[in-house]
Amino acid sequence: MYDFSVVIPVYYSQDSLPILLQTLQEELKGHNFQIVLVNDGSKDKSNAFLKTYVASHPDVTYINLRKNFGEFNAVMCGLSHVEGQYAIIIDDDFQNPPSEIIKLFTEAKTKELDVVYSQYTEKQHSVFRNFGSFVLNYMITFLIGKPKDLYLSSFKLISRDIINEIVKYKGPSPYIDGLIFQVTDNIGKVTVKHLARENGQSNYTFSKLISLFLTAILGYSILPIRLLNILGIFAIFMSFVQGIFNFQTIFHNFPPYLLFKDGILLLALSLIGEYLGKSFLILSGKPQYIIKKIYKSKTNA
Repeated sequence: MYDFSVVIPVYYSQDSLPILLQTLQEELKGHNFQIVLVNDGSKDKSNAFLKTYVASHPDVTYINLRKNFGEFNAVMCGLSHVEGQYAIIIDDDFQNPPSEIIKLFTEAKTKELDVVYSQYTEKQHSVFRNFGSFVLNYMITFLIGKPKDLYLSSFKLISRDIINEIVKYKGPSPYIDGLIFQVTDNIGKVTVKHLARENGQSNYTFSKLISLFLTAILGYSILPIRLLNILGIFAIFMSFVQGIFNFQTIFHNFPPYLLFKDGILLLALSLIGEYLGKSFLILSGKPQYIIKKIYKSKTNA
């Protein structure tokens, strides 16, 4: 078994892949590691390059997906094919320096951690992406109990035991950080460098931000449904207060009977949503990803 596997989701990164993989091999020389590359439906020359690369380099697994399924889906695919004691996930845009990988590995081994997140002294993302990350991190802290001082970066290490648990999830919209916090709280962090993007533009669009936000909020917590539940009960209570005591409340423009009716409707919908939400967390027929072909090189052994 490898000491660790480096998982790289690939999406339109033909320009950055050659230097990224070359640097990766140089920085990790002497270590027992595997590289797992997952092409998430790129239509550029990434596929052609990676097929050539895997044929001429040992200890590399290249997985070509049939279409674009999304970054987390591609990472889940990669995690399902790692053969190392740890998996270290890095982006394909070279903003995560391969030289920092050993920091995460050493931290996990030394402190026997299940997961290690990278923390940046200075983030080189765009203002839009930084704002989106800030909002998402705040909401995740509130919904799934993430420590406030922990930034959920995409550059992270996951141990074999935790990988085995999170790949059991087969739903179509995986949120890896949400899955991690469902199975462990033995989590650490280490400060690393974050480089400016050298080639191309970020694929972090507004639509992807919204999709990620909804996946994280609705897919891994039923708290929003329960908040609606509480709001319905509160509306019913205020209808009694307003009707019996004729208090001027924030709902004074609504007749008590109308407020009571709306409260009942909101409560009923939230209760139905509670059951649907739980079912959604368990059942789904949409595939998480579909593999077109797997390419595996020979090992050094």
